[in-house]
Amino acid sequence: MIETDILVVGAGPSGSLAAKEAALRGANVILIDRKSEIGAPKRCAEGVSKSGLAELGIQPDPRWIARELEGVRLVAPDNTSVYLDNDTIQLPESGYVLERKVFDKHMAMDAARAGAEIMIKTAATSLERVDDGIIVTVNKMGEEIQIHAKIVIAADGPESKVGRWAGLKCNTPFEHMESCIQFEMAGVEMENNRDLALFFGSAAPGGYVWIFPKGDDIANVGLGILKTKADKTAYEYLTDFIKTCPETKNAQAVEINVGGDPVNGLMPDRVGDNILVVGDAAGFVNPLTGGGINSALESGVYAGIVAAQAIEDGNYSKKNLKEYIKLTDDNIGKNYKKYNKAKEYLLSLSDDELNEIAAEFSEIEFTEVNPRSLIKTLIKVSPKALLKLGKLF
Repeated sequence: MIETDILVVGAGPSGSLAAKEAALRGANVILIDRKSEIGAPKRCAEGVSKSGLAELGIQPDPRWIARELEGVRLVAPDNTSVYLDNDTIQLPESGYVLERKVFDKHMAMDAARAGAEIMIKTAATSLERVDDGIIVTVNKMGEEIQIHAKIVIAADGPESKVGRWAGLKCNTPFEHMESCIQFEMAGVEMENNRDLALFFGSAAPGGYVWIFPKGDDIANVGLGILKTKADKTAYEYLTDFIKTCPETKNAQAVEINVGGDPVNGLMPDRVGDNILVVGDAAGFVNPLTGGGINSALESGVYAGIVAAQAIEDGNYSKKNLKEYIKLTDDNIGKNYKKYNKAKEYLLSLSDDELNEIAAEFSEIEFTEVNPRSLIKTLIKVSPKALLKLGKLF
């Protein structure tokens, strides 16, 4: 039996940062990840905001930045484009496109430097509550090992099992789990290979198609759909889009990524006795954009701080860990209700309505963009916006 203060399950951005923060504060920490290579395969479009990294003190490193972005292009079903400059609007996940294989390892290395013990190719297989903590059974390269921890931090992604094993209700309902698929492609003929391009409408029911540039002709091309609104598989929607989009029809896929994306907002049940849940596992995903790297990182910081303090207090109860709920509600989740409303509005629009809105917006020269000015313009175009968004921002 291995003894530790804190066991972190999952070495994604939230898990590694939680491990680092807790280790920096003197806790004994073990960080396990089921994969052979931390960060691979990725399940992400790899977009992250510059300001979000800066707020967490993460210095940009050319080793893990694939592309620095200049703007965003929003594309209606009839291919009308609206251009937004990155200097005039701060969209989440719009500053850098990462190389997650490198970024995730960088974060795990930082956790190791802070004193956390890293165990790769180590999968959690079961969990048992005991009087003085939690015992997690893991499979480490074929060998069964038990780890006894005073606190477990579950960072095991959108299909989290660890939280559920511990008795928390932290699974995303089916109707709010986007089905996502992405190709990393070469030979993409982008209109501007320093802009994100987002395609809305029936090309991806319940979500949108993205082209995230990673190089001159390299990009992540993917989409997310809600199965309750779709009549084909995500793969079929994506291959249909790639065949018909002028930017991708001659491109070749060199990697495929698939997975779910929880877009329902924060799980209320993300803390229990001896356990915290972070990142995608706890719903730290922007319901409007589906992006979650920045919020995952932030949740990891708060979890690491609260868990380390609980170790110092000698009190691992749910009551003592609830500070994590307050920190994440106040600093991350406060805008999620607005984002959910905006998403509902966007999903209620037909292709024709999206085309009309894009035509109106394409005539505007944006010198200053904020949620209020966007809503004001929307209301001019769509009476539906007044009903659904008028008092939102």
